Amino acid sequence: MGSKYVSNSVIKRLPRYYRFLGYLKDAGMVRISSRELADRMGLSASQIRQDLNNFGGFGQQGYGYNIESLYKEIGKILGVDSGFKTILIGAGNLGHTIALQIDYQKRGFDLIGIFDKKESLSGQMINGMPIRSSRDIEDFCKDNGVKVAILCVPYEAAEELVPTLVSSGVIGFWNFSHYNIKEEYPQVAVENVHLNDSLMTLCYQVLHDTNL
Repeated sequence: MGSKYVSNSVIKRLPRYYRFLGYLKDAGMVRISSRELADRMGLSASQIRQDLNNFGGFGQQGYGYNIESLYKEIGKILGVDSGFKTILIGAGNLGHTIALQIDYQKRGFDLIGIFDKKESLSGQMINGMPIRSSRDIEDFCKDNGVKVAILCVPYEAAEELVPTLVSSGVIGFWNFSHYNIKEEYPQVAVENVHLNDSLMTLCYQVLHDTNL
């Protein structure tokens, strides 16, 4: 399975499966058919079967899927127990919210440091963690084996920081800036989050969706 190519569209659906199965598990359901799961998620049953077949056979014909078992298997595939050492850069409104609202340990990450270039913020606490000076990022990454960085900074700041982060061992970025990391560093993993793009997509849907 390690060498098999899996499309990005399939990978992006895995967290949705994990989330929906978690809801069903917490509701006390034991099993579910691909058809029922598809109806709940707005997908087709064949799509779900094709997606899951990328990682092996999980269902039984005539029985469907054991919800708890499938939930655990998808969690393993996603790596929710990986505990990748992670830092967040940019302790402004966005960074502050993301530091507080995300349960990183249940998503495969261990947030161990928060940084900002504003010296006036140094020492202030966010969720029991002190804000550190951006000048200390390189040493902190090397000393602590940091693998992932969350960028809640403007384009220019990201452009300046990424070379240092990559040379310090960071191999993954949750990128809220508009800087195209992959263009210069194709070897690292990047998940771009463009909130403005998402909002404009919603605007288009409201404007053009005839079913509304």
